[in-house]
Amino acid sequence: MSLTHIQLLSVPVADQDRAKDFYVGTLGFELVADTAMGPDQRWVQVRPRGSVSSITLVTWFETMPPGSLKGLVIETDDLQGDIESLGLGDADVQDAPWGRFVTLEDPDGNGLILQATASGA
Repeated sequence: MSLTHIQLLSVPVADQDRAKDFYVGTLGFELVADTAMGPDQRWVQVRPRGSVSSITLVTWFETMPPGSLKGLVIETDDLQGDIESLGLGDADVQDAPWGRFVTLEDPDGNGLILQATASGA
């Protein structure tokens, strides 16, 4: 097999503009694409800065209702700083043998995990 990396993951949302504002404006992701994809659909793709993997904010998969994604892990080099920047001061930071993490939700209720992996883990 010659698999190299995850290219793209679909995140189900109800409102692409609201979701784009959260991922780009709040989390600081970069906008890769925002283009028309037919009469009533858009391709909205974002990614963490410098990442090869990205997400597309989708509204068209009937089997993926908005908020149904759980466990999207986003690595951070500054968990405490990101917690403060996001206004999550009262967040329940969890310690694990492999690092520290905090859970949060995007505006649609998709479950996100901000994770700081311990060195050597």
